[in-house]
Amino acid sequence: MRKSLGFGAALALAFGVAGTTAANDGQTREVKSQDGSFTGEIVGTPEDGSKFAQLQIGMSMQDVQEILDRAPDRFHTYESGKRWIPFYFGNDATRLQALFRGEGCLIFTGGNVWGGAGGDLIQIEVDPSGACYQP
Repeated sequence: MRKSLGFGAALALAFGVAGTTAANDGQTREVKSQDGSFTGEIVGTPEDGSKFAQLQIGMSMQDVQEILDRAPDRFHTYESGKRWIPFYFGNDATRLQALFRGEGCLIFTGGNVWGGAGGDLIQIEVDPSGACYQP
């Protein structure tokens, strides 16, 4: 049983990484947030002049929607591993992944364990095909 679980996890990791790498050429860089209080990631390179090129790590969900001039096409929330840290009061216990068709995916902090706070952009993944969206 242990071998099959390890093989399944390795297989899922390989397919997940391969899908992400193929979608955006594997260019991942860490970027400071607008206020410099945390770092986020930008995966891929947005085209000059595109709406995704105007986004910055640390923006609020409202600011992002104003720049993109629309709501996400699809989105879902999930728990981050920080959800299970005792006495963790940060705004990253849950996360929200949003798909904007023709552009890519964005990940926002979803709030603390009580549902408060959240809404900060922490990852921009440029992928016009939409393969980045993994509900």
